[in-house]
Amino acid sequence: MRGLFWKAMGSVGYVIQYACVAHCTFEYLGDFVLCSGPSMEPTIYSDDILLTEHISARMNRIDRGNIVIAKCPSNPKQNICKRVVGLPGDKIRIGFNNYEIVPRGHVWLEGDNSGNSSDSRNYGPVPQGLIRSRAVCRVWPLKDIKLLTN
Repeated sequence: MRGLFWKAMGSVGYVIQYACVAHCTFEYLGDFVLCSGPSMEPTIYSDDILLTEHISARMNRIDRGNIVIAKCPSNPKQNICKRVVGLPGDKIRIGFNNYEIVPRGHVWLEGDNSGNSSDSRNYGPVPQGLIRSRAVCRVWPLKDIKLLTN
C-alpha cells in the first residue's frame, strides 16, 4: 500500500512539473490565439488560429507592419488582433487634413478591413504595455497555413 502511495505521489509530481513548464511556455514564450471578427480580413478570418510569440512584446521590439494581439483599450477583458501602423513619433493621417502624432510609449493599431474595424481611429494611440504578443503564423485552417511576419 505504501509503495502505491509513493508511486501516485511521483506521478502527481510529474504532472505538476509539466503544468509549470506549459504555463511558463504559454505565458512567456508564445501561445495559440483564436481570432474572431472581420477586422483583419482578408489577412486573418474569424476562427483562424494563430501562433504568437511574447518575446518581442516584452522587449518592445514591435515593428511597423507586425500583427499583434493586445488588450482592448476600451474593454480590458477583450483581446484585439490588429496591425501596427504607427510607432512612437510617427505622424498618422486621419481624414483629409487631420494628423495625429503617436506619443512616446504608444503605437497606432488598425485592422486590415478598414471599413469594419474598431481600432486606433476610434480609441486613439494604444499604450505599448497593452500589447501581449506578435503573430508569427496562421496554423488553422491547415489549408491556409501562412507566415505573418514581415
